Parts: sequence; structure tokens; C-alpha cells
Amino acid sequence: MTTTTALLLLLIERVGLIIAVAFFLLMLTPFQRVGRRQDQNLPVRTILILLFGAFGIMGTYSGDIVLESVANLRAMSVITAGLFGGPLVGAGAGAIAGGHRILIDIGGFSSLPCGLATFLEGVLAGCIARRWPHLRLDWRLAFWLTVVAECAHMGLVLLLSKPWTEAWALVEVIALPMITINSLGAVLFVQIIALLSRYNEKRDSNQAQTILDIANRTVGHLRSGLNTNSAQATAEILFQRIEAAAVAVTDRYQVLAHIGAGDDHHLPGEPLRTTATRDVLRDGNPVMLTRASDIGCMVNGCPFHSAIVVPLQKNGEVVGTIKLYGDRRHNLDRVRFELVKGLGELFSTQLELEDIQITSQLLAQNEIQRLQAQINPHFLFNALNTIASFCRTNADRARDLLLDLSTFMRRNLTTQSAMVPLGEEFEHIDSYLSIVRARFGDRVLVEKEIQTPCLKWPVPPLLIQPLLENAVQYGAAQKPEGGRVRLVARMRQEWVEIVVEDDGPGMDPRTIKRVLSGANAEAVQGNRTGIGAVNCQKRLLHLYGPEWGLQIESATGRGTRIRVCLPRPPLSSEDMTFASRWEQEKEESESGSRNSFLSE
Repeated sequence: MTTTTALLLLLIERVGLIIAVAFFLLMLTPFQRVGRRQDQNLPVRTILILLFGAFGIMGTYSGDIVLESVANLRAMSVITAGLFGGPLVGAGAGAIAGGHRILIDIGGFSSLPCGLATFLEGVLAGCIARRWPHLRLDWRLAFWLTVVAECAHMGLVLLLSKPWTEAWALVEVIALPMITINSLGAVLFVQIIALLSRYNEKRDSNQAQTILDIANRTVGHLRSGLNTNSAQATAEILFQRIEAAAVAVTDRYQVLAHIGAGDDHHLPGEPLRTTATRDVLRDGNPVMLTRASDIGCMVNGCPFHSAIVVPLQKNGEVVGTIKLYGDRRHNLDRVRFELVKGLGELFSTQLELEDIQITSQLLAQNEIQRLQAQINPHFLFNALNTIASFCRTNADRARDLLLDLSTFMRRNLTTQSAMVPLGEEFEHIDSYLSIVRARFGDRVLVEKEIQTPCLKWPVPPLLIQPLLENAVQYGAAQKPEGGRVRLVARMRQEWVEIVVEDDGPGMDPRTIKRVLSGANAEAVQGNRTGIGAVNCQKRLLHLYGPEWGLQIESATGRGTRIRVCLPRPPLSSEDMTFASRWEQEKEESESGSRNSFLSE
């Protein structure tokens, strides 16, 4: 007959075997998700029930026959199942392990209470985990819960087993070993799952950090589209952040970039060499290849024996691929496969943002062109009338004014640049002022105070002239005795300050409010203020944001002062040289004849 001490030593030996098998199985890739409570859908719960039920059955056979019964280690498995998986998993694992105990009928007189106790232990652990989910992987809870549950197990054996004297003798031998070892086994089991859970969380955190870092570094490249430059930059970033023998990026027809091993025959600009890439481009499904023959490179001596190929999609169509290659020194695994799959989805989103960005830019440009096209037709009519009057009295003056008008109108109609140097904008204003002086003579005096450093500052085209036209047309020109307009441009810390002020009749607060709100020009006192200020406000808000809108100081009978502050916008590589091009064109135009404008 087995003594209590011998049974205790036997169970200690067997619990180590069960824990070792459990640790080995749970570390295998198919069972990695059992450490992720958030992933426990019905299929995963079913796997957990079968897995812990199998551990429970193993616990039955890990004990020893004692007085026609079995000293066992089932409790440690089913209680862990309930704590980790909840009532369903605990009940399922308990039903499998307990039902097996009843059906095999080892030590028949205690089969029913032992099987029933196993089922109830799983249910109890699951209910406690649901009630206190934050404690489900606490080893102290696992220990004391198993102690209490195994004590109840012994009580059921005494209550339901017959004869009672044999049941008592059985409990005297098995109670202490089973309560002690099952409790310690439950602690080890829970600690294994907690360790696995922390490992998965750390791995996922590192993987998410890697994905976010790569996405952050590549977003500026891929938004420009999938081309040689963006592919090269993306491949370099991937090669630095992910361990692989080589990284390649392709479009549908050729290799755009390849970095790492195999660069002697996997060359950028050449047609696709591998059948695996063509298959992914055709099917749109990411693949992980573990044999050189699956990669399909036709070059003898190609070092790659594994690969990950992930599609890049745009608007539902595959437009390219990302490829990671492995060799004997760099082995690719499922973790890298999931990582690159996630990156492929992010890169596809970034490529789609290219179309959104282009569409947004086109819409913005169309809106700006629409606002630029809303030039007050009265100016054109008045200018032509003024020129016509000079035709009868001063033909040379009429000719000069016609040249100024043609320069002015050409710029209004042909300006396409997002930004121009402020000096170029002032040249446009000079053409306008020539016509103003011819029309109003000495009745309107325009003063300019321009700091030279301002001339190269990038500004939106046709922004200042409408404000100046408002100051002339609806400000100084409205006074019978004539008035004064002042144009100032100064350098500040990080912006240029432009001020247009007049001593005309001014605006009332209601009109100012409507202008600053971007109301339709027709709604602003019957177009009395013109469309210039309203359109300028719309453009400033669109280009720079609400903090850079017009600042208007005005009161009825006291004139109007409009202040514009323009920060330096982010410039593209093409825009960076526009100031020097403007200076060169200015020198060429000054050295040429003004007759060239008429001939055009």
C-alpha cells in the first residue's frame, strides 16, 4: 500500500512532467494565441477546452492506485483552465477530465465523486475568473482556490463513496499529497500562462513599435507614389529595421529597389525574376516561402532559400510588392511574416493617400483659380475707358497704359504657381498703379514703404493687389477731395507683415464681421467692399489656417487698415529656387525692350 510520503514524492515527480509538457506545447506557434485573452473566440476556446482536458486526463494517469482509487493531478489543469478561459473553458475541460475518470472506472467506488468534483472545480474557477478578471492569473488565487477545491473534493469522496470506512481510509492517504501538489501545480501552470502572456504582449509591443517607426519614416516617401526614389528609401528603411538577407520593392513590371544580398542579379530597373512575385501580383495574397524552389529565381547560385512577399494595393488593385529574402544566416519566421503583412497594409494606405493628396491639391488650386478669376470687371471697363480717353489726347501715354494693362491682365490669367516672391507681386501692383494714376490723377496718392529683405519672401500670387484695389476704389477715391493709400511691407521675426490702409469712408462692424467670416462678396453691403477682401480672407484661411487671416481696423468715417501676416510656407524642391529665377527673369526683362510685350 502506498504511504502518504511515497505518494507525495510520486506526485511531485509527475507534476514536473505535466508542467514541462504544458510549457512545450504552449510555446509552439499554433498555441501562441492561448496567452492572449482578447483573442479567445469560439474556435480558440474549443482548442483550450481540448488542450486543458487532455492535461486533466494526463493528471489522472500521473497518479497512483490507492485503495482501489486514484491519487491524481487533474485539479491543477481544470482550475487553471477555468481561471484563464472562464466558465465555458473550465466547465469543458472539467467535463472531459471528469467524464474520463467516471468512464474508465479506475477505483470504481470513488469514480463518481472524483469525476463530479473535477467538473465542479473547473466551473468554480471559471466563475471566479469572470467575477474578478483582474485576478485570473494571480498565483495566490490559484493556490488557495485549489486548496479549497481539493478539500471539497475530499468531502465529496466521503459523502458519496461507499463504504464510508474505505472512503475515510482513502482520504487519510491521498488528501495531503493531492491538496498540496495540485495547489503547487496550479501555481506553476498559472505562472507559465502569465509568462507566455507577458512574452506575447512584449513581442506585440515591439512589433507595433517597429511598424509605427517604419511607417513614420516612410510616410513622406510613399505619399509621392510608388516610384524608384520612394521604393529605394522604403527598402533602405526596412533593411535597417528588420533582420533579413535582402529587401526589395517592385511595381507590377520591374524591380524598383533591392538592398542586401543577391544584388548582383536582382537589379533595380530589370524585369521581375521570381515566379513568387508574379504570383502575388496576380493573386494579391501575401506568401511566406521556405524553399528556394518556391521562390523561383532562375539564376544559379542565388543565395536565397526563404522569402516573404506581400502585395501593395491601391484602390483595390495590386500595384507592387514588398519582399524580404532569407539566406543561411538570416532565417525568416512567422513573426516577420506578420510584421511585413502589417507594413504592407500601412504602405497600401499611404499609397492611396497619394491620390487623396493630389485630389485635395487640385481642388485647392481650382478654388484659388476661381477666386483669382473673380477680378472686378469694373476695373477693366474703367481702365479701357481711361486708355480710350488718352488715345485722343496722348497716344504715347495710351500705348504705355495699354502695355501696363496687358501685363496686369496676363498675370491675372496665367498665374499658376502656388507661391511667388513678394517682389514679383509688387511688380504686378506697379502695373495696376500705373492705370490708377492715369485714371484718378492727383486725387489718389499711393505711398509705398517696402523693406528690401521682403522681396524674396514667398507669398500667394494676386493676394495684395485686390486689397490695394479695395483701398483705392472704395477708400480714397470715394472722397470728393481725394485721399491717400499707404502700402507697407516689413520683415518680422518669422513672417512678413503687409499693411494696406486708406483714409476713406471706412467700414462698419457688421461689414468687417462678414468679410472676416468669408461671406459671399455679394452679401457684403451689396458688393460695396468689392470681392477682394473676402477672397483674400478665404485664401489665407485655406493656405495658412485661422490664425493667419486678415486683421481689419476700421470705423465709419475713419478709414480702413488691413494687416496681413504671411509665414514662410513649406516649399518643395521646385519652389526653393523661385526667388533666384525671379531675379534672373527681372534682369532679363529690364534689359529687353518693352515692345516684346506687344508682340506677344
